[in-house]
Amino acid sequence: MRATFLYGAGDVRVETAPDPAIQQPTDALVRIVRSCVCGSDLHPYHNLPAAEQGTPMGHEFLGVVEDLGAEVSGLRRGDLVVAPFAYSDNRCAFCREGLHTSCPNGGFWASGGVGGGQAEAIRVPQAQGTLVKLPVGEDSELLPSLLTLADVYGTGYHAAKRAHVTPRTTVAVIGDGAVGLMAVLSARRLGAERIILMGRHGERTKLGLDFGATDVVPERGAEGVEKVRELTGGQGVHAVLEAVGYMNAYETAFGIVRPGGVISRVGVPQYEDAPIGFGSLFGSNITLTGGPAPVRAYIENLLPDVLSGAVEPGRVFDRTIGLEQVPDGYRAMNDRTALKVLIQP
Repeated sequence: MRATFLYGAGDVRVETAPDPAIQQPTDALVRIVRSCVCGSDLHPYHNLPAAEQGTPMGHEFLGVVEDLGAEVSGLRRGDLVVAPFAYSDNRCAFCREGLHTSCPNGGFWASGGVGGGQAEAIRVPQAQGTLVKLPVGEDSELLPSLLTLADVYGTGYHAAKRAHVTPRTTVAVIGDGAVGLMAVLSARRLGAERIILMGRHGERTKLGLDFGATDVVPERGAEGVEKVRELTGGQGVHAVLEAVGYMNAYETAFGIVRPGGVISRVGVPQYEDAPIGFGSLFGSNITLTGGPAPVRAYIENLLPDVLSGAVEPGRVFDRTIGLEQVPDGYRAMNDRTALKVLIQP
């Protein structure tokens, strides 16, 4: 089969790889019909040290079940399925609490001997707990929106849920990438009437307004903080949904959150140390939350509105490529000429 590998910063290659095979009775084999490039893929694209052996890439995919291990039930060959970006057994104590990313029998794609989703096929561990059957065919026009359930929609929703967004919540979203836009959509679905989107890319913020943002703040740093404070009568916002992951975004977050508010981080942090003391979080009773989204816990809740067309999260995809063009897709997202790239193997 053909699959994507990263050999170092900026060095993406699509190569022939061994076909995946059933290794455990809890596995499934899935033929991938849609995948994509994620903003978080750009972090290793920027800084992965050069290596002789490539790292498999991709963690978001839809596919068709081709084969099943002996212990997998509830799925059949030919089912169209969505896979969250972390696999899990969906029955352990952590999964039952909605923390699928902490499943002791789980893991993440493209690591630990499991392939990546930017490929023609993949072995799915813990298939019964991981895969969710979709009631459409592989030619459905809903596939782009259904693919967002693998990561970005669930991640944006996680940010809003962890921030306890309600109709009384004033929200700021930092970042106009796909996850930030899904955080806007999710905050609106949870009832927030005031949603400030902090982003400066016109086409993206326009989509954010369509998704429910009420204000756009293109300023950054101290100017951005001042603008949000101005929009909120000097008080700041109840909830900050931080979808970037860089230190300057975190600093903006505690600059705009009001006393007693919440900062919910879902952008993968590119730092280990950050202000949490009296002058940043402690003194104003600010809650810091977020983390890797357990999207498996949210799929059944988000799926009906996608199927009905009540929401169209697939609008975040603004470029479609074949598998062989994946290196071009990375460059386009890195250069900000594409918001999110859809891959059709």
